[in-house]
Amino acid sequence: METLLILGAIFLSVFTHSLTGFGGTLVAMALLPGLLDIRAATPLAAMVAFSTEILLLQRYRRATNWRAILPVIIAGFIGIPLGVWALKGVDETIIFTILGLVIAGYALYALFEFKLPELRHALWGYLAGLVAGILGGAYATTGPPVVIYASCRRWPPPEFKGNLQVFFLLTDLLVVLNHAVAGNLTTLVWSHYLWSLLALFLGMLSGVWLDRYIPPAIFRRLILI
Repeated sequence: METLLILGAIFLSVFTHSLTGFGGTLVAMALLPGLLDIRAATPLAAMVAFSTEILLLQRYRRATNWRAILPVIIAGFIGIPLGVWALKGVDETIIFTILGLVIAGYALYALFEFKLPELRHALWGYLAGLVAGILGGAYATTGPPVVIYASCRRWPPPEFKGNLQVFFLLTDLLVVLNHAVAGNLTTLVWSHYLWSLLALFLGMLSGVWLDRYIPPAIFRRLILI
């Protein structure tokens, strides 16, 4: 039963990501820690996200603005090892509390569509990337700071999705590598990952196919709620 629930969480995560372009790891990390130890859930979510992004790269890569996203990537690479270290060295109660605040805080921000100021200076990209990297290493949730930063930069929708996809792909690869070095890619994690491949492909196919029929904005609001 537990395995079926994990596969269901992976399916919903990949379906969300393939339909809306981001948000998959937020869904995964809202569900998986209730089924797995947090130190297994985080690398599993990162592995699934990285696999999803490889498959989606062709869809978004032409819209990527490397000059705009490069500062975020560089800072993200610095933050990821810090997050992986925190996952191993910080009390689990604190880890869960911060994870809950990140997910709930971002959901409220996105639901109420708060109007944030426009950010013009590239230094904000380094700050967003650093925070995203730390969250990615600890929780596989690099998205919230970068999505907020991208919104404040007023990137057009194609560039928004393209930049985020490249950032997620590169940072999730580094997250997985850091977890491998830290010894977190256990037999249990690999077992769940291999089982999840079927759910991953079904979620991907469903999301890409239903993209033509389901307004992504409406679906995203339902997921956030």
